[in-house]
Amino acid sequence: MTKTIQRYKSWPFKEAERVMNAVDKAGITKPALFETGYGPSGLPHIGTFAEVARTTWVMNAYRTLTGRDARLVAFSDDLDGLRKVPGNLPQAEMLATHLGKSLCDIPDPYGCCASFSAHMIGRLKAFLDTFGFSCDLQSASEAYRRGDFNPGLEILLHRVEDVLDVILPTLKEENRANWSPFLPKCASCGRIYTTRVSAYRKAELAVDYVCDGQFGDVRGCGHSDTVSVLNGGVKMGWKVDWALRWYCYGVNYEMYGKDLIPSAELSSKIVKIMGGRPPCGYFYELFLDENGEKISKSLGNGVSMDEWLAYAPVSSLAYFIFRDPRQAKKLYVDMIPRTMDEYLDQLGRYPEVTDDKKPDNPLWHIHNQGREVPRYRSSVNFTMINNLVSALGMDKSDTDRIGAFLERYDANINEYSEVVSVLIEKGVAYYLERILPHKHYRPPTDAERDMFMSLKARLSVEGTAEMDAPALQALIFDVAKEKDVEARSFFSAFYQVLLGQEQGPRFGSFARLVGVDRVLELITQRVG
Repeated sequence: MTKTIQRYKSWPFKEAERVMNAVDKAGITKPALFETGYGPSGLPHIGTFAEVARTTWVMNAYRTLTGRDARLVAFSDDLDGLRKVPGNLPQAEMLATHLGKSLCDIPDPYGCCASFSAHMIGRLKAFLDTFGFSCDLQSASEAYRRGDFNPGLEILLHRVEDVLDVILPTLKEENRANWSPFLPKCASCGRIYTTRVSAYRKAELAVDYVCDGQFGDVRGCGHSDTVSVLNGGVKMGWKVDWALRWYCYGVNYEMYGKDLIPSAELSSKIVKIMGGRPPCGYFYELFLDENGEKISKSLGNGVSMDEWLAYAPVSSLAYFIFRDPRQAKKLYVDMIPRTMDEYLDQLGRYPEVTDDKKPDNPLWHIHNQGREVPRYRSSVNFTMINNLVSALGMDKSDTDRIGAFLERYDANINEYSEVVSVLIEKGVAYYLERILPHKHYRPPTDAERDMFMSLKARLSVEGTAEMDAPALQALIFDVAKEKDVEARSFFSAFYQVLLGQEQGPRFGSFARLVGVDRVLELITQRVG
């Protein structure tokens, strides 16, 4: 066992070893429980997917290390209240009337599901199913009403003073007087953020409350009542709710964003007050949008899962998020080409990785412990597809033509049809929607026109069409040297004048891919 642990150095195995040691120390014999949380306040977002994926990789590493079973639960806090209207959802006016209510009690703004949260959870499930995660989805509303948390709720009520001693010092002075870990749902208006606990009835396992608070512009309705803390009569505030889950379910491992480190520390203290133990925790850095701002579900900034899947397979997203979770990463649509190219390069190298090193390779983790790694040994990549479509003016109906050009570049390309078909489909979509609308062709200067004419003459020489990519690349340098200019300036002119973009492929590879005849056509079309 020790030799196996020492052999695998990737971060999921390091985390799995921590879980194994904690489970062994506690004498736990049942399957280890890994948990991830999802707040269904907005459309599911790549950060959510990343947390489930990363937790899955740690769970699978744990199974590999120990030979034991484990399970993953994705817990959706649909009892959480709607704090603000998401900017990227329909029916904003309708949603505004439900501020402060639990997400499971708010109508679906899309009109297709039983509630706001049911729609969001459904979207998450569909995406997780796409990648084949083995994950149990659990909603807070079902868990509370079913009585899953009743034992923990009883303990929390009897030890509420101890909980207050932990939480109150972390709150602003003005928020301390009326704060309670219990959030009753008002029986009259249905809100949870306008109720105030006025008394704890420990003998009756109940609390008194008054709906007289204010949440933003929303005021309480004034109703007062007594409600049992059991079977869904209340929900717990976030930090206490987290501890409640850990205690009642016996969670062994959970990840969380760096911004939740203080919450995790408080929840760990509370679960100890309850007589339980906190799980192994692991914080990760947050994803940022193109401007360096935190990606938010409610704002819908950054890149959505649907956007990524429109332009690249889900395996490329998994590859991106596998890399060091402790390193902050910008994540936006225009990162897709580079990520796809890196992923394809990894596919090509994977067969050369020895068996004892494969568990430290990202592909082993993202493709079912290496059992389903696609076979791909070609230099054709995502960027090449974009360049080909750009040069030939193709669209989604030209799949066969694209395939024919690729076969001319790599005679063995058809051996990898599973990968190539997706590569063409996604690459064309990306070009048509992300590159083509922003193309701007500028006219050549007189000096550039002279260089293009010299290049055209060289390309027209008999036998040039059979040259390999390095020989074709050398022609640019020959012309630049002849005209006494830097080759870099000629490459820039090539991109801007012939391709309508600021940067692009190596000329030699491009000419070899599209054919010398097509390059000559482009020069004639754009230069003369």
